[in-house]
Amino acid sequence: MVSLKPVLKYLSLAVWTLTLMLAVHDLATAAKKQKQTYEMRIYRFKTPEQKKLTEAYWEQAAIPAYNRAGIQQVGVFEEADQKDGLKLYVLIPYKSLDQLPKIAAKLANDKAYMEAAAPYWNTPNTEPAYDRIETMIMEAFDEMPVLKVPATTAPRDKRIYEFRIYESYSERAGQKKIDMFNVGGEINIFDRLGFNAMFYSKVIAGPRMPCLAYMTTFDDKASRDAHWKAFSSDPEWKKLSPLPEYANTVSKIEGHYLNPTAYSQL
Repeated sequence: MVSLKPVLKYLSLAVWTLTLMLAVHDLATAAKKQKQTYEMRIYRFKTPEQKKLTEAYWEQAAIPAYNRAGIQQVGVFEEADQKDGLKLYVLIPYKSLDQLPKIAAKLANDKAYMEAAAPYWNTPNTEPAYDRIETMIMEAFDEMPVLKVPATTAPRDKRIYEFRIYESYSERAGQKKIDMFNVGGEINIFDRLGFNAMFYSKVIAGPRMPCLAYMTTFDDKASRDAHWKAFSSDPEWKKLSPLPEYANTVSKIEGHYLNPTAYSQL
């Protein structure tokens, strides 16, 4: 009678090996899908004094506190042309969405932060620190799950960080435009042409949904214009843009030219 022990031993080993491979695959897939969450705060001011107070708050109180809480790359930007009044843009990258309230709780219990932030928090109703704050919560795209620090050595006052918002007329159209970036290869075109993107994202909470938002960086305005000229004439873009599955996915494009402040960490 033939013994089944070697066969059973082989099958047991095969099952164990397959289980291990699946576990490793699941871990790799989970790691790949771990996408950052970004918070963009846009402050609007009526007076230069308001802007000065809010900038002091971020430079002296908020950024050091976020750093202590584990957020190491807080970006603060001004509009280069101030076409829409006095504004300040603050970009905060989180590891995930659930980290956002945890960081807020850490700041609330940070004594040094509360003391340094007192001039900002304790303004009277007759002298507020700002007019309004607009907040956008954004989830990173699959093809760029983590924020990338800009690779530029240009002087800060010359750099152009272009923050673009693409609005869509429906959720379905918005998702198709996101697919155009991720699956269609639009991100690859930006990368190949050297747009030096900081992030691409789906806006999951904000005032102009459905929409996506992303930020690219350039040494100066002339570099920005040259890159977009190359993009519009790129052969791969000319193949991608007329595809019917991506038609009518964007109803409005809004762009903002930003300069990093002296204390910005991005």
